[in-house]
Amino acid sequence: MKKTALILSFLFLTVWATASPQAAGPQGQVLEGLKLASPILGRDVDFAVYLPSDYSTSTRRYPVVYLLHGLGDDAAGWIQFGEVNMAADKAIAGREIPPMIIIMPDAKATWYINDYQGKVRYEDMFVKELIPFIDKTYRTRPVRQYRGISGLSMGGWGTLTLAMRYPELFSACAAFSAAVWTEQDAGGMEAKMYDRMFAALFGPRPAAKGQPTDYFKKLNPVSLAHSIPEAELKKVRYYIDCGDDDFLIEGNCALHIALINRKIPHEFRVRDGAHAWNYWRTGIVDGLKFIGQSFTQ
Repeated sequence: MKKTALILSFLFLTVWATASPQAAGPQGQVLEGLKLASPILGRDVDFAVYLPSDYSTSTRRYPVVYLLHGLGDDAAGWIQFGEVNMAADKAIAGREIPPMIIIMPDAKATWYINDYQGKVRYEDMFVKELIPFIDKTYRTRPVRQYRGISGLSMGGWGTLTLAMRYPELFSACAAFSAAVWTEQDAGGMEAKMYDRMFAALFGPRPAAKGQPTDYFKKLNPVSLAHSIPEAELKKVRYYIDCGDDDFLIEGNCALHIALINRKIPHEFRVRDGAHAWNYWRTGIVDGLKFIGQSFTQ
């Protein structure tokens, strides 16, 4: 009986240790409900932060990744639904990615850009206020080599357009299920859908069907892949990932082909899945790993 009891006790302790949070490795800290007072927007910008587990016990500086949410989500999306903090904890403990700070700002429905009238200048806020504020507030490495950007859907658009147009700020990007279209598809979009999604951002739909606005062309990642000088595009490392059942796969493939035709190095992934959190949860570590490779070069 004593031997049986000892064996049962050992098994219980083994299961408890395996299931306990401590056994999962060091845990980073998540800070939610943070605010940046933005004179450019005339309001506060909410954001969340992930700090690696050794942040509070070290004096070192860390690379930073800006992680952008999709349409309909907010600063908590990548934590609540994407569980990015747990994914980062495990990947850092397994030395798959370097310890990093992850910044998750709330963009509402701005698409991370300035609207065509200059009334809502989210892009200006991001570049001129948010990045300098983060570098001042947290122990980042405040140079482009140690700064990356990633996001899903609307955040994938933001990831690509910001990385392509600000290569002096970002060394690498990872876009998941990016909301990108060819110019023909955007111009031919159903009027009701265009008015609901794009009119306030890019201007009224042109009378000539099949033609997007000039402002759309200026910011659309697929258009930028054709128009930005190759030398500028090559300053950033690109990772593009979209599910084979995603309604945005055609635009992502068009972006991939445009980059191939101009011989812009990039990684393109098509996995089994649709436009859903279980797809993004299973892909985020690979994206962070890709960005992290830039930090260690």
